[in-house]
Amino acid sequence: MGERKAWLVLHGRQATNEELRAAVLARRKAGWEIAVRLTWEAGDARRLVEEGLAAGYPTLVAGGGDGTLREVAEAMALAGTDASLAILPLGTANDFARAAGVPLSPAEALALLEVAPSPVDLGEADGQLFLNMATGGFGSKVTASTPEELKKALGGAAYLLTGLTRFPELGASFGRFRGPGFRWEGEFLALGIGNGRQAGGGNLLCPEALVDDGLLDLCIVPAPEDAGSPLSTLGTLISLRILGVETISIGARLPWVEIEVPEGLDLNLDGEPANSQALRFSVRAGALRMHLPPDSPLLRGNAGSAIAGGR
Repeated sequence: MGERKAWLVLHGRQATNEELRAAVLARRKAGWEIAVRLTWEAGDARRLVEEGLAAGYPTLVAGGGDGTLREVAEAMALAGTDASLAILPLGTANDFARAAGVPLSPAEALALLEVAPSPVDLGEADGQLFLNMATGGFGSKVTASTPEELKKALGGAAYLLTGLTRFPELGASFGRFRGPGFRWEGEFLALGIGNGRQAGGGNLLCPEALVDDGLLDLCIVPAPEDAGSPLSTLGTLISLRILGVETISIGARLPWVEIEVPEGLDLNLDGEPANSQALRFSVRAGALRMHLPPDSPLLRGNAGSAIAGGR
């Protein structure tokens, strides 16, 4: 190990988290210097990353949910730093951390600072970077419209409740998809473009995705033939959750993919909403070094492992 110094970028809502405070104190007693900085408003995470790097910290920690993790990872990649990144999962879904096998306990998560970092990829969508997944269609609408108060009260169940309340909006979009050796067009209900495996509170859209293979996993959920029927559409989405995405989806593993949706598509990039008619997705291979469990299912050497981290 190098210098035992870490700069923790912590979501402001976690300022009074006593379990987290105890975990930080325990890590300090173990010989680590950990500086804690809180976010307050948009843009703070990037600013704090820049401050931590300027102060010479060799390791940064993203403390929060998937959105905080994306902001910190993107800021580090744009800075072109050799500093490593650790994850302190404190959000509602913690989709990337769960799929990567990162413990949800603050003390156990911070213990991964002792593990050597591994190079990982980032996804890119027309200049915007993401660590976990880009989703489109109905699922992204649910994620973007779930109130923070509901997530705080119900955890991952909040996404299900929001989905049920938006039942009348279930519908398909027409899209064209193109990548190396891959073409598809048609009506679809949802899509995932994964560097990680799951999104939206545990929806396993890209179950074979790896973060160090230089590829993105594409998952398209085609609309049923009678897509005009909300009940048929709902049945397809329920099958996805119960039977597994492989049973009803079209998939590919690609270094890049271009998507055209003439009517416009609602997207979600690790919690960051976007809307576009045409996008190109690509990979920044080995863009970051991350402290992941040695047996993380998202690393190539452990490709057959089950998802860890607990639900």
